[in-house]
Amino acid sequence: MGAGGVSVFDILWAVILGVFLLWAATFLSKFFKGRLNKTDNLTPSVRGLLGQLIQIGLIVGAIWLALSAARVNLTGLAVLTGAIGVGIGFGLQSIFQNFIAGIIILLEKTLKVGDFIDLESGITGEVKEINVRSTLVTTNDNVDILVPNSEFISGRVTNWTLREVNRRVHVSFGVAYGTDKELVKKAALEAADNVPHTLKGNKRREPQVWLVEFGDSSLNYELVVWLTDDAVRRPGAVNAAYNWEIETALAKYGIEIPFPQRDVHIIPPETAGDLG
Repeated sequence: MGAGGVSVFDILWAVILGVFLLWAATFLSKFFKGRLNKTDNLTPSVRGLLGQLIQIGLIVGAIWLALSAARVNLTGLAVLTGAIGVGIGFGLQSIFQNFIAGIIILLEKTLKVGDFIDLESGITGEVKEINVRSTLVTTNDNVDILVPNSEFISGRVTNWTLREVNRRVHVSFGVAYGTDKELVKKAALEAADNVPHTLKGNKRREPQVWLVEFGDSSLNYELVVWLTDDAVRRPGAVNAAYNWEIETALAKYGIEIPFPQRDVHIIPPETAGDLG
């Protein structure tokens, strides 16, 4: 080859060096990930993201060194890479958007592995993994959903376990007009006591019964209860359990659960004629 050219020896040397550097990069990334996993002052999400960034950086560095060993003009390659990057940048825009969103999530610490969340899109579940591009959310039906990280930045997110695990729920029910209010309260509190999801032993968070509305055919109440730690992650089962016990308690005390009724008055033909 002429001066400044790339010889066969350069190519072979670059291939050998590249294989070695890639192996070294893989080994070092595993080493750093192991060290990060032993760091107590970092959340699992941050440790995972840092590990992925280190692995990507080491692999890119290994490829760059191998190309340098082959005497490839890296300046020209950088220009070419930049031109290609501009061309495909629009196609990769969502990927970069999700990547930046993932970093923001981890830095703000408003979302972590183990949190129970509701998304504006209707997804409800527990956060299992926070990755560079997406976050893994597992529903109570054991369905794994990969949610793009950008959805956590652009949409509304309800984090039920951000600051405190316990939360309060309102269970609505109605009874017939004329029913003794104290008897309704007694039945509802008894129902709450029979549900294992009810938080107990906290005087400031005892169950309450509220009369909230005078409906068309019923007095509408709410059983207001604080939940235990585990119950926060099972909204469907919790609501079903309280409805079950409330119906049982109301039936026990003979309290009627009304349903919408309409009175139909039939006017005799002769009366209808007189009205006309």
